[in-house]
Amino acid sequence: MRRFMLVVMLPLFLILWGQSALFTVDQSEFAYRTRFGDPRAIYDGSTEAGLHLKWPWPFESVQRIDRRLQVFDLPAIESLTRDPMNRTVDKTLAVDAFVCWRIPDAKAVDAFVRSVGSPEQAKRVLGPRISGRLAAVISNMPIEDLISVATGAQIDKRMDKIRNQLLGTEGLDGEVIIGDQLQDVARNKYGIEIVDIRLRRFNYPEAVRATIAERIRSERARKVADYESDGRKRATDIATTADREARMIDTNARAERQRIEGQADVDADLIRNQAHAKDRDFYTFLQKLKAYQNILSESRDVLLLSSRHELFDMLLKPPKVPMGAQP
Repeated sequence: MRRFMLVVMLPLFLILWGQSALFTVDQSEFAYRTRFGDPRAIYDGSTEAGLHLKWPWPFESVQRIDRRLQVFDLPAIESLTRDPMNRTVDKTLAVDAFVCWRIPDAKAVDAFVRSVGSPEQAKRVLGPRISGRLAAVISNMPIEDLISVATGAQIDKRMDKIRNQLLGTEGLDGEVIIGDQLQDVARNKYGIEIVDIRLRRFNYPEAVRATIAERIRSERARKVADYESDGRKRATDIATTADREARMIDTNARAERQRIEGQADVDADLIRNQAHAKDRDFYTFLQKLKAYQNILSESRDVLLLSSRHELFDMLLKPPKVPMGAQP
């Protein structure tokens, strides 16, 4: 029975063991072939996809590595920002970002396998380095460049500026480019090409949001009080100015009235003098008529006058009609 099992199982085992000498390479991966742990060949799926041979296990083994673009999220970091004018309620920002990376070619696979080995380990290795560089960039930027009211184009421009500084395509205020060192270390030491670093959002840390909200409310209340105080001051100034201008207008109007009345009195005196000069008796007669009118019109007073009083001359001695005048 044992001999029968050996005869049956041995060919089956040999067939299965022989199949381990065959392996395929997909277009989306690198195949890293090793013999007892030593690298023997690297297959690039973009040019060497298909069926390949190797020594059966355990002599040789194949490690498959994804050659496509890969992404991992950075842990949220809290970084201080520059605010020399103290125009914001808090200088600390929480930044969320993610990293896009890949293994660029077959030459970089060996460095990746030896130093990193897996995407999870790549995240653990690169994450702290990139987070540190990101915090350095954020700490050198004014906070109003990060959190402010802006259009979509302005936001994209700011994000591209930070991205370029991290990737090394743009310097930071003319200083040493931070991204060059990061790219070189990732490529030469780990066999990783950092394709992109994108920022998702900026926000205040959760622990201080309630305090910041309270400070924002107090700042708004203070500004409201300032606006109201300034409004009352402006209203008082406007009322004072209007009152002063009204008094000036009233004073000018009274002065103009007095001038006009004085001029009218002068003109009236001139007319009376001219009338008196033409016919003194008639002028005197008119004046007496006016005096009678004033005395007798609405007065209830009783006057005791002598008949010889000059007031009665008009009745007792009426003016004579000049010679040649029409009756």
